[in-house]
Amino acid sequence: MVILVSYLAMCGICGSTASAPGAAVAAMNKAMLHRGPDDGGVHVDDTLGIALGARRLSIIDVAGGHQPICNEDGSVWAVLNGEIYNHPALQAELRRRGHSLRSATDTEVLVHLYEDHGDDLVHVLEGMFAFAVLDTRQRRLLVARDRFGEKPMFYAARRGAFTFASELDALLAGTNMPLELDPAAVDEFFVLGYVTTPRSIVRHIHQLPAGHLLTWASDALGPRVRRYWAPPAAPLAPPGGEPEAWLVAETVRLLTASVRSRMLADVPLGVLLSGGLDSTLVTAIASRVSDRPVKTFTVGYDIGAVSEAGSCPRRNSLTVFRVSWPRSTSRSPTRPSWRCTRLPSSRAVR
Repeated sequence: MVILVSYLAMCGICGSTASAPGAAVAAMNKAMLHRGPDDGGVHVDDTLGIALGARRLSIIDVAGGHQPICNEDGSVWAVLNGEIYNHPALQAELRRRGHSLRSATDTEVLVHLYEDHGDDLVHVLEGMFAFAVLDTRQRRLLVARDRFGEKPMFYAARRGAFTFASELDALLAGTNMPLELDPAAVDEFFVLGYVTTPRSIVRHIHQLPAGHLLTWASDALGPRVRRYWAPPAAPLAPPGGEPEAWLVAETVRLLTASVRSRMLADVPLGVLLSGGLDSTLVTAIASRVSDRPVKTFTVGYDIGAVSEAGSCPRRNSLTVFRVSWPRSTSRSPTRPSWRCTRLPSSRAVR
């Protein structure tokens, strides 16, 4: 998998309708500090008894992208984990429709798109995301997860309270639910290596499946979950001409557009480069569309035979770093001690 280094620590979002929602959300935010070390915020609607929270890793509009964020009159609020890649085009369209945007952050497009499209806003979004939108006028909450489930979303509905969070530990920190394992989920974990949605490893806590949205209303018995996207049943047929040539050209176009859209950031970014086909291809495209050398990071180990540092390409258009775990460092997974070494470029490697 190829990951832009800017996004290694992602944001975290949460919300609660518990009896003291502000305290619950503050506890969940604290549990997700590692996901968003740059900024944090809580919005509490005392009338509805709902609170939203966010921990932010600032990538776009570093100074003006504080979350939760609202529309012009404060009737719609949103929190976002991830990125909306087509947010520049969406911002331009929203301004043409008369909306007033006070920031350049991608999170703000959610509140205005919701005003125009309601729950259908998910269909115009391109990106990796999990978000929540609070509509104070309709007294309802919308929670959605991206089409392939890149961003996590856990939720629980119990004893009249609804709670959601980006992490299981955070959700537990904001509720008084017992830590009771789900035997079926444990079985899945040992057989498959992961727990399938909508289960989680903890009983009574669920994952929102990929390509699904959830709605909660103050007068409803509980949340409603429905699918908004599914993969196409069959691949699209090439529109005439030479099929192979069309497929090659379309693949190059889509990959280039995809990489370019992910390089929108107000902070330095880079690519994790393993030397495999996928990461090398993304790095090549990124170096082609960038006006400056692309920083790449490769993981190496001073112990054992598992290391990617020897197989990564090095050339003048790249700034290559080897991120290694020295032999002398602690093996603790919670506090690793990494060493970053800049490697020389080479004209011979293409």
